[in-house]
Amino acid sequence: MYTIFVTGTAGSGKSLLTSNLLEWYNNNDVTPISINLDPGVVNLPYSPDVDVRDFIDIYSIMENYNLGPNGSLILANDLISTKLTEIQNQADELNPDYIIVDTPGQIELFVFRSSGPYFISNFLSDNKVTLFTMDGTLAESPINYVSLMFLSQSVKLRLNTPQINVLTKRDKIIDKLKEVFEWSNSISSLQNSLNEEKNYEQSLLSKDLIKTLFKSGHITNPIAISNITMNGMINLSATLSRLFTQGEEGRKNNLGM
Repeated sequence: MYTIFVTGTAGSGKSLLTSNLLEWYNNNDVTPISINLDPGVVNLPYSPDVDVRDFIDIYSIMENYNLGPNGSLILANDLISTKLTEIQNQADELNPDYIIVDTPGQIELFVFRSSGPYFISNFLSDNKVTLFTMDGTLAESPINYVSLMFLSQSVKLRLNTPQINVLTKRDKIIDKLKEVFEWSNSISSLQNSLNEEKNYEQSLLSKDLIKTLFKSGHITNPIAISNITMNGMINLSATLSRLFTQGEEGRKNNLGM
């Protein structure tokens, strides 16, 4: 039983990617299930097999603790780790090949507080991988790209699991896609694009930051995914399979590094 945790900023396409992964695995003769870990979500593009909302009701929290929407959401996310046993038991009873976990939309409430790392660390699985979704419409700016890469490394540091960066909304940036990939492969290409930015201070800071990322070897090509055509799913599923069986070396080999 392998577990995929789907993370990323609000609006980056986590839930849609979860839905597409479910469809992909169902169509390829393996058994996936989904877990929704977002207690504040209203609508989802899939029907969760296990749902944290069955255990945590944000509206009851508002009433019982006299909190507003933001305070209730913070407390609800903090309570996720207390429901680990119930969620684990429901998942184990379904006995899937893959578990796809859709994490809360507000990444800072899950990744940068204690509940999220605790949940991921203590959730029992044969192996675990994190997907970090990068909104393609944001990543087409070189300064935004650097920011997203640093955020992705912060997530990896906090969650301490092998991680794949997934560039979503591929169709919207198709004309820019080649350049975005060049930024991952060549520091000079990214620096040249940053030189064209109008804000000198932001450009200078971004260039200093990417030197650290490239020096540490933590910039790799994201896998571009179309949530409309499913383009890129073969590459993503192959990389996931390699990581589950070979660890971080599997990702490097899959990317030709």
